[in-house]
Amino acid sequence: MGERKKIHIISHTHWDREWYLPYEKHHYLLIKLMDTLLDTLEHNPDYHSFHLDGQTIILDDYLQVRPEKRTIIQRFIDEGRLHIGPWYILQDEFLTSGEANIRNLQYGLKDAKEWGGLTKVGYFPDSFGNIGQAPQLLSQAGINNAVFGRGVKPTGFNNKVVDSDTFESPYSEMIWRSPDGSAVLGVLFANWYCNGNEVPVNEKEAAPYWEERIAAMEKYAATSELLMMNGCDHQPIQTDLPEAIETAQKLYPDIEFLHSSFDDYINRLGTSVPENLKTVDGELRSQQTDGWGTLVNTASSRLYLKQMNRKNEVLLEKVAEPLATFASILGANYNHGLIEYAWKTLMQNHPHDSICGCSVDEVHQEMVTRFEKSKHIGEMLVEESLDYIKDYVDTSVFQQQGTDALPFIVYNTTGQNRTGTVSVTLDVKREYFSEGVNKEKLKSFALGDRIVVDADGNKYECVVEDLGINFAYDLPETKFRQPYMVRRARVTFYAEKVPALGLKTFAFVKDESDWDTNRSLVTGEHEIENEYLHILINRNGSLTLTDKVNSRVYQDLCVYEDTGDIGNEYMYKQPANEEALTTADVEATVRCVMDTSFKAVYEIIHEWEVPAGANDLLETEQKEVVEFPKRKAVRVERKVPLTIKTYVTLEKDSAGVDIKTTFNNQAKDHRLRALFPTDVETNTHAADSVFEVAERNNEPAAEWTNPDNSQHQQAFVNVSNDIEGLTVANYGLYEYEVLRDSRQTIALTLLRSVGELGDWGHFPTPEAQCLGENTVAFRITPHQGEASKLASYQDAYQCQVPWSVSQTGIQGGIVPPAYAFLSLENSTVSLAFSSLKLSETTGDIIARWFNMTENETTVAVEIPKGYYAAYESNIVEEKINKLNDAERHHAKVSVNKYEIKTIGFEK
Repeated sequence: MGERKKIHIISHTHWDREWYLPYEKHHYLLIKLMDTLLDTLEHNPDYHSFHLDGQTIILDDYLQVRPEKRTIIQRFIDEGRLHIGPWYILQDEFLTSGEANIRNLQYGLKDAKEWGGLTKVGYFPDSFGNIGQAPQLLSQAGINNAVFGRGVKPTGFNNKVVDSDTFESPYSEMIWRSPDGSAVLGVLFANWYCNGNEVPVNEKEAAPYWEERIAAMEKYAATSELLMMNGCDHQPIQTDLPEAIETAQKLYPDIEFLHSSFDDYINRLGTSVPENLKTVDGELRSQQTDGWGTLVNTASSRLYLKQMNRKNEVLLEKVAEPLATFASILGANYNHGLIEYAWKTLMQNHPHDSICGCSVDEVHQEMVTRFEKSKHIGEMLVEESLDYIKDYVDTSVFQQQGTDALPFIVYNTTGQNRTGTVSVTLDVKREYFSEGVNKEKLKSFALGDRIVVDADGNKYECVVEDLGINFAYDLPETKFRQPYMVRRARVTFYAEKVPALGLKTFAFVKDESDWDTNRSLVTGEHEIENEYLHILINRNGSLTLTDKVNSRVYQDLCVYEDTGDIGNEYMYKQPANEEALTTADVEATVRCVMDTSFKAVYEIIHEWEVPAGANDLLETEQKEVVEFPKRKAVRVERKVPLTIKTYVTLEKDSAGVDIKTTFNNQAKDHRLRALFPTDVETNTHAADSVFEVAERNNEPAAEWTNPDNSQHQQAFVNVSNDIEGLTVANYGLYEYEVLRDSRQTIALTLLRSVGELGDWGHFPTPEAQCLGENTVAFRITPHQGEASKLASYQDAYQCQVPWSVSQTGIQGGIVPPAYAFLSLENSTVSLAFSSLKLSETTGDIIARWFNMTENETTVAVEIPKGYYAAYESNIVEEKINKLNDAERHHAKVSVNKYEIKTIGFEK
């Protein structure tokens, strides 16, 4: 390096809102830290700059307690001394959905722009690995760089840099590229984000300090612009940093020491990096390490939190927002404020130490409350939209069924046409308290022989459950609450061909004609079958699944495996020399619990026993802070019951089989998984990630010595080759492993029970043992070639989304009985639907898809009624270029390989 070295010292504190202390205790410390920071900026003009950890929520948290400080904060932002954004919170990228990652950026950018001090740095200081599409997301948001702490260079326990000949990049600077080709300048904290912590003022102490740190920075830097991070986790402000910099400048006059910012550092770095920087592609998951410090098993810590998160994300992005968009097309107000509140409440659970389940118990108790709060707002948004839409839907065709016909609407808020079992609770007869209630008359009201019909007169067999009389109430906008008693029935039937992003009307009507009730999907003892699949339930409760399309047989599916876990919330560690227990030799009790023409359900019960927990040595090792790879504890011989109830469901036109598993966990220190041997010849597999179906190797890198090779997923994992394969979808189960067992077995983690936080000290977490009732669900779909595989992916996305239903009356309306609010004229199986919402800034409809494949595709979208123009947009909802042909009233758009494509529609 011939140029004069410049050391950019960036003051910061990495602020985990909650972690080894509960939120309010960290909050208390944050107030003190911010007080000190503002005082330092006010009284020391030589303290030039502070980076507020890339998350705007810090300002919200501080102003809750110090609202009077808003003006001084604004002044320091205006002066360029306080740097904020671009995120709302620092999320775990792999455990939050694609839309959650985008909303996090959108709301962070919005908050930062309102303050006027946006720092355009893709800041990922402590993400537990980085998603492959991050460069594309950042590029679309106008950010040309990413700064991160994990995922590339070989790092060991507690982020220690390890020498290696197989570095993915020889420098801390690199080009990071997404699958679509989008690229940003990547900067790794090669010496972590505390390499400039507590800089000495005293010359005697400063000399060895700087000698060591300058050498460490130079070891990996590609330029003379060196990065030094002055701060660490919850680190108090170093108020005497200007004096420390003076000392450093005196010791090293040939080096320029700058109290810098990321804007300045990135700008200077961009003009000095060499042309031969290494390009690193896709996911950054620290594969070229020993595998003991990657923190991947946070994907299975406290799985109940992940399940709640999945439900809340789906509720907001795949139900509430699309329904609110439908309603807005009909004239309703789109409630941006409440949607933002619901999202921000949910995202307060998305920081890496929160959603990863690697904090103390008090943290995760509060998370449950936040999940409930976000859910309640989401449910109210959904209810309001359904109430609005239903009054515009034409149901007059059902007049011919008689005055006691009960119309209802089924909504499909997914991006593909949908067929499947729907349950709707109908009010058969109401009596308001204000008019007098005759409970006996309600109880005796005859439901009669009824079926479901659609607007075309097609009849649907249904299962009717009489729910008796119930108390309920209306909350009119212009009146006092209106309580009533109601006779209710739950109707379950098989809805066919409900339009994508649309609706279809049905009615529950009297019908006295003969109905063939002898049709069944049960074809033999413990056998169920439809056009696509045959399933045999074996004596040990495992499934033999035959793909009838190509006659491929998959055996031994859904055997359960249990092993000890003497690790912690971050990492799984099986006791040495322990053999896994399985249900392969456990005889199960099997019985049919539902048998109709459209749905069959079998219950499988395993009366099993597993060791009660680890021996006393584990507690000793935890208290003595023995690193988990070096622990010697084993499981005790005493066993406790683990009764597993499995419900296997097949629907008549389904290409997949649904599994729901319930169990009461009374064992500690263990991991429970479901196994799916695929027997497919392949060296790679695919896993759903954020806006990407990532291809991964079955065998880890040569440096990987951890016996466990668990990995992250979102909605599914797939093992396949060109002619056959198996997709296993899940509902909030983010950890899987493809075993190195010659059968290419997919192992899906259902539970991980541990008793401590881990990391840098001893923090007991008894609630992380996840004792008590647990329920998990997943779906198994075999496929044939490429098109069938992509269809299984679409199915995995769609099955995440619940049906929405609303009861209405017999009425005229402007919305036809079957209708799509946003229609794709040539839908392609390679495009996955992601989002439908309204832009807060323009009021335009914003729709988003992503291309799952390397092949360019074209899609034509019909412009919604009331809108006249379409344009290509980006993830921050900016207009890029016009798309539509006004005369033909549609938008035709090309979608490049692996591209995230956003389209806007304006009035």
